[in-house]
Amino acid sequence: MNGINRICVYPKDVMRITGKSERYSRKLLDKIKSSNLKAAHQFITIEEFCQFTGLKVEQVQPFLAT
Repeated sequence: MNGINRICVYPKDVMRITGKSERYSRKLLDKIKSSNLKAAHQFITIEEFCQFTGLKVEQVQPFLAT
């Protein structure tokens, strides 16, 4: 992954990627956590986000640049 120095996806990232609200973004991350049997305190990785949404990592990377 070029230029990305993290592996987690946060609601703000989802907002940038989808153009949706913070509330939608948080709910989407909760759905991803549930589908991966993760606890509430655990993080969502870029790969898990992409697998769930059907997006490619290459498509998501530009939105994650900090």
